[in-house]
Order: sequence, then C-alpha cells, then structure tokens
Amino acid sequence: MDIRLVTPDGVRRHKIDDLPDLLAHEDGVLWVDIPEGDPDATAVLTDVFGFHTMAVQDCVQRNPLPKVHVYPDHVFVVLHGPEPGLGGHIHYVELDQFVGARYLVTVHGPVNPAVNPAAAGVETAAVGARLDSGRFRPVSGPELSTAIVSALSGRMRDHLSTRTTDVWRFEQQVTAGQLGDAEQFLDGMFRVRHGLLTVRTMASLSHEVYGRMHALKAFGTDGQVLLENNLDQFQRLATMAHSQEDYLQGVIEFYQTRTNTKMTIAAERLAVIAAVTLPITALSSVMGMNVIVNSRSDPAFIAALVAGMAVLSVILLVWAKRHGWW
Repeated sequence: MDIRLVTPDGVRRHKIDDLPDLLAHEDGVLWVDIPEGDPDATAVLTDVFGFHTMAVQDCVQRNPLPKVHVYPDHVFVVLHGPEPGLGGHIHYVELDQFVGARYLVTVHGPVNPAVNPAAAGVETAAVGARLDSGRFRPVSGPELSTAIVSALSGRMRDHLSTRTTDVWRFEQQVTAGQLGDAEQFLDGMFRVRHGLLTVRTMASLSHEVYGRMHALKAFGTDGQVLLENNLDQFQRLATMAHSQEDYLQGVIEFYQTRTNTKMTIAAERLAVIAAVTLPITALSSVMGMNVIVNSRSDPAFIAALVAGMAVLSVILLVWAKRHGWW
C-alpha cells in the first residue's frame, strides 16, 4: 500500500498507522494506492475511511461494467483500461477510485492471471512519478483523480494508435494485392477490428459514467470543469475508434469485393468450359459405343460426328462471348 500526502511543500510517504491522523489534517491531499490482493485493503477501506460495504466488495471482485456511486462526502467510480493479450484478445484492467474533497483512494481490482501485475498500475505509477518529481501538485482529490483518469484515457489512445498502425498495414497490403494466406489475412483484420471495438466500448461506457457524474455535480460546482475534461477525452476517443472501425470495415469490404470478383470470373470461365464440352460429352456418350466398338468403324461417320462436335462447340463459344462470359 502506497500512501502519499501531497502539500505545496512536497510529497511525503507515510505508513498505514498514520492514516487516522492524516485524515484529521486539513492541509494537503492524501492519496492511498492499494494494489491487488493487499491484505490490509478491506480493513483500511472499511474501518479507516468508513466506505460503504458494497463499494468495498466491488473493489475485491471483478466488475464487468464501469459504474459510479455518489455519496454525501465522496464518489466511488469503477473504470477499465485495455491491456493487449495473446491472439488479439484485450484484457480489461480495472481501476477503482474513492474520490473525496481532500483524499483519493485508488484500488487495483483483480486481473486475469495472464496479465502482468504491473499492467494494473500503469496510470497510478505515471501520476506518482509526476508527484515525486514535483511536476504536479494537486490541491484536491478530484484534481488528482482527473490526472489519473487522463492517464487512463492516454492508455486507450496508445492502444488505439497501435491498432490504427495495423489498419494502415492491412490497407497497404490490400491495395497492393499482397494478401498471402487469405484465411490468416482476413482473421488478422477481424482481430484488429475487435481491438478497435474494445477501445470504443471502454471509452463510450466511461463517457456515460462521467456524464452521470457531471449531471449530479459529483465534484461540486467547482469540479465541473474537471469532469468536462474527462468527458471530452472519452467522447473523442470513442469517436476516433469508431472512425477507425469504419475505415477498417472499408478495407475488409475492398478485400472481400476483390475476392468475390475473382471467384465470379473463375465461375464464369468454368461455365464456359462446361458449356463447350457439353455437346462433345453428350454426343460421345450416345454415339461412342456405336461408332468405335463395332465390328468395323465407319470413317465417314466418325468424321461427321467429330465435325458436329466442333460446330456445336464453336456455336456455344460464340453464344458465351455475346453474353460477356469471356
């Protein structure tokens, strides 16, 4: 558990035993960052801060959706960030926050065992580094929370940038005709689209949560500007992700159109071949046994039969040409 007291003079680290006294102080902003599985988490959240039991329970279990609960003296909010996994899978990394006027408690919820534990603390580590270096001095819990949420939106933006690079690569391959294995190529494009959809979903849901907070003035009248900042970030991320989805869908349709066109041309050529060989097959099946496997062969009849096959084939070729089959 990482405990910081941020004052205009600097940042001081403290221990768990100092929390009651720190909460009683009127100066500075208290930040308590609780990693996943911290054995003291429940006691600190319940006994020291007195948070609602259901909110504490939400912190120790995975939440499939972001949420917000506004209490008289603080706000509880659950958000998610993207973490790339194997095979195009996107893990949801949860970040829970209790935001008070003079404090912020961040709790890192349970993550998939396949996720590196360090991935859960990307945003808090970045903001913590800014605090320790003196580049950032928040004067309230909402301001500190806004900085962490901005780091979370930056994580979404980085993921969106990576997926956009993949979209460009696929677009270049499609327009150049360098498709390689068709099944793997199409599978790769759909995996990238899944990544874009994940970012759009996260940003859209987060936007709705912060829209609710803005409507309730969860950070007070003075904190509306902070909420509007996060609202704008999430809305623009969702819009950009949606635009990239549409662009990739256009690339997929371009690829499918080229593939379908090739299949149509191949089918037409096969139809021409079948049409040309049909009279030959029909005549040979009817007359073959009578012409070839007799006590003697009639050269004149065989010549007339072959000529008839050729004439019928030419007629069908002309007919197929008039219909534009070749």
